[in-house]
Amino acid sequence: MIDLLSTAAGAAVVFAATDIDDIVILTLFFVAARTTGRPRPWQIVAGQYLGIGALALASAVVAAGLLVVPDPWTGLLGLLPIALGVRALRASDDDVTPAVVTGTLGVAGVTIANGADNVAVYVPVFRALGAADSAVFLLVFVLLIALWCAGGAWLGGHPRVVRLVERAGHWLVPTIFIGIGVLILVSSGVLGRLVDLPG
Repeated sequence: MIDLLSTAAGAAVVFAATDIDDIVILTLFFVAARTTGRPRPWQIVAGQYLGIGALALASAVVAAGLLVVPDPWTGLLGLLPIALGVRALRASDDDVTPAVVTGTLGVAGVTIANGADNVAVYVPVFRALGAADSAVFLLVFVLLIALWCAGGAWLGGHPRVVRLVERAGHWLVPTIFIGIGVLILVSSGVLGRLVDLPG
């Protein structure tokens, strides 16, 4: 029982440490759902589960030695939120907050891009765990995704947050997505790798 609780606690720490920035993205999605109707709340939840599930599955496959991922190149996924942010910035006007993504796959794509660096944390964890402990980790992840979505929905419905996004969202939301993309590119080291390519 103690081992089970310690494994669950470890899973919670790993999830919280790697997905804390998802709260910001989820909040923006839920604000968009309230103000524009897109994406719908169920699409946000489904996309979050799909995205984190894909990251966990990829990590398990890499941990099992079935696939080798060139880590620095996963940073290129940062281009996705940048492209979404630029598109939303171009589509917005002074009175309308654009929907950066409009469906489940868009939410999943942003979740995967934002969490690509999580694979570097998940892989050694899954390598160190047996099947039973891995199952506990995955169960905790499933529960915490629901908690994260609930937190994002609560923040996305908070009057002050909604007012802020309604007032400045036409530039604020796309700018946050562009910033997330740039952060992914920079922190992954992919920009340095591109600069160092023999030319």
